[in-house]
Amino acid sequence: CTHYLFIVVVAVNSTLLTINAGDYIFYTDWAWTSFVVFSISQTLMLVVGATYYLTFTGVPGTATYYALIMTVYTWIAKGAWFALGYPYDFIVTPVWLPSAMLLDLAYWATKKNKHSLILFGGVLCGMSLPLFNMVNLITVADPLETAFKYPRPTLPPYMTPIEPQVGKFYNSPVALGAGAGAVLACTFAALGCKLNTW
Repeated sequence: CTHYLFIVVVAVNSTLLTINAGDYIFYTDWAWTSFVVFSISQTLMLVVGATYYLTFTGVPGTATYYALIMTVYTWIAKGAWFALGYPYDFIVTPVWLPSAMLLDLAYWATKKNKHSLILFGGVLCGMSLPLFNMVNLITVADPLETAFKYPRPTLPPYMTPIEPQVGKFYNSPVALGAGAGAVLACTFAALGCKLNTW
């Protein structure tokens, strides 16, 4: 019972963290930097929960099922926001599913080897999610149009961006997110496996 409760709690918290991942289109001056941060946060929350669920059941396919739970939770929450007049086209794209499928694939292809899941699955998931997240960014409404249509409260002077930080990471937030995600996802995949040794 504790294990299943943990899965539900992690899934809910994953959704709470990732539900705002579309908000980087509001921060037009810092969009790329925010994209990297949100991509990494999504990757880590997906990996730890999906790996835990996958190694707990031992059945390839449950990581994808976990990602589906996250996706449905997010659709429900975004639907509630839409009822309040918020734009709905943020995370209607199920960006977590393909990355979770790669976790399942690594686990299945290596005959349920946990170390291969951590290393190969973590790297594949960490590298792929920023790519799928960029597809999500491309398919949403124009950032400037959305930002003006749904304005944020005025920022205090010390929070106001001084200049756009576009060139800071060589104009490649996907590459930066994928690189950092690949390293960190292995650590979180190991954490997901370790949680099954209670």
